[in-house]
Amino acid sequence: MPYDTDLADRVRLHLAEVPRIKITEKKMFRGLAFLVNGKMCVNVSGDNLMCRIDPERYEIVSKRKGFKPMVMRGKEMKGYCYVSPDGFKAKKDFDYWLQQCLDFNPSAKASKKKRPSVDAMPVKVKSSPPSKVKSTSNKVKSRSSAR
Repeated sequence: MPYDTDLADRVRLHLAEVPRIKITEKKMFRGLAFLVNGKMCVNVSGDNLMCRIDPERYEIVSKRKGFKPMVMRGKEMKGYCYVSPDGFKAKKDFDYWLQQCLDFNPSAKASKKKRPSVDAMPVKVKSSPPSKVKSTSNKVKSRSSAR
């Protein structure tokens, strides 16, 4: 399911108003992620928000309207959640969720940069010394004489 571009615009406009942050957009998690200062902060996934929140506030935010746990490989991810549109339709609710994401961002761990695989790494080829084998013939036969 493609992400909601109107919701992405709404997130973009909200983040643009926040001073002293660097915002980067990246397609990930089947949606559009907004990275703040190099760390995933909030994502638009379908018509939902995927929020990166403080795991210690998980129980509190889980009581909010629209909250959905994020489950990966059968495990509930306590630092992340989805929020359905009914949970952020009102501006004050939308602001609440984005503030939760922004508040946690400074203490969130950045993902490790993936090292390129061995196959993708450039290979240096050492040039071999010139061959000392002498050519036996310098004559080149043309196609017409080869027939």
